[in-house]
Amino acid sequence: MQHLVTLHKNKNLGDYRDTWLTSAVTASLAQRRQQVLGGTYRLFYDEPVEVASASGVWVTDVAGTRLLDAYNNVPVIGHSDPEVAAAVQAELLRANSHTRYLDREVVDYAERLLARFPAHLDRVAFTCSGSEANDLALQLATHLTGRRGIIVTEHAYHGTTAAVRAVSPSLVTLAGVADYVVTVPIPRDGSDAERAQEFAAAVDRAVAELCRRGLEPAAILVDTALTSDGIFAPAAFVSEGIRRAQASGALFIADEVQAGFCRTGQWWGFEHLDVAPDLVTLGKPMGNGLPIAAVVGPAASFDSFGAEYRYFNTFAGTAAPIAAARVVLDRLGANDTPVRVNALGERLRSGFAQAATDAGVGALVRGAGLMVGVDFAVGGVSPSRAAEYVRELVNELRRREVLVSHTGAHGEALKIRPPLVIDEAEIDELIGRFAAALLALPRLAGDAA
Repeated sequence: MQHLVTLHKNKNLGDYRDTWLTSAVTASLAQRRQQVLGGTYRLFYDEPVEVASASGVWVTDVAGTRLLDAYNNVPVIGHSDPEVAAAVQAELLRANSHTRYLDREVVDYAERLLARFPAHLDRVAFTCSGSEANDLALQLATHLTGRRGIIVTEHAYHGTTAAVRAVSPSLVTLAGVADYVVTVPIPRDGSDAERAQEFAAAVDRAVAELCRRGLEPAAILVDTALTSDGIFAPAAFVSEGIRRAQASGALFIADEVQAGFCRTGQWWGFEHLDVAPDLVTLGKPMGNGLPIAAVVGPAASFDSFGAEYRYFNTFAGTAAPIAAARVVLDRLGANDTPVRVNALGERLRSGFAQAATDAGVGALVRGAGLMVGVDFAVGGVSPSRAAEYVRELVNELRRREVLVSHTGAHGEALKIRPPLVIDEAEIDELIGRFAAALLALPRLAGDAA
């Protein structure tokens, strides 16, 4: 096991110190993990993080080092929130049964959640994960339309069940998607109008291809921040393409698992679009780390499906995770969160852009709210070379006690999604460490340079 001890200069503090980034104990734990957990699991970073505790936007490792978490969007109101913990404990000590019994807290939460949606989206079905939510949404779409064809973006991720894995090219590659799936590329260049036209034309071709295969489209399933495609938020340019898919008879499923709950500076990512969803899926941040997700849609859609099929999930919508979700909904609603997130996101994006300019590194900073992508495949740099650089940058930031990851078809973009409780001082700290990391790496140049 490598990287047991690393000596480095922390340029933010200006001093040298021995930093036990991955201790011998952590290395031993990693080896033990490898011997008991299945090969499907992955560890982030060359120097894995062994978490001792976490609070707010900070993760503390077993050596006592505090790491600025700019990646984890699940603890949307902060790690280890005491109000969430107290609410969950109270329900576990009261009753945590299933949805075949009446529970006032579950119904109260459903009413308050639906109040955040357009009037036509007036029913909710709970699941335990975003994967399950997208799976159920696909079941609804194929039942309601009597069709099988699905349109997704070219590097989409929608989950890990068999059904949603088959529509997730980021997992199975373009060649591995199901034969009833057609993918559409995300335009990278041009004006908003040009990109909208290009995306709409790609959707037209996808509809035609499905029909050629004898599979009319049942749904166009879109992550409304285009997170796995490289973060192209706000994604208003996809609106016309989605409308054309709807005109062909497909339902628009807005995947809000990553974009929802104020992440993009609106309650829902689809609010940036000029088209109404037929179904909406929720997940990740909904319970601040508790397993709860959902599908939201019209009563008629659920009634039609429910008349023919049952959907029951033993652990979905039980009182304990609902209690966590209630705290999240209350906190986001009480703090004027969208306005705050937009201001912080603008501060972060402008700071990152200036840091890249100062370092002489070509980068395109995209995003909405605190969903931010930094794309390095610009200025003659190929996506594969940019991906190599991003991998180095992610690990350099890890050494500088910042947690981030990558996204995009090649991994060419940095992915930034901090808990929404991050404040201005922490945003500035993140910008400073990003700037130092850029200066520490060899300068990124075009492939021909």
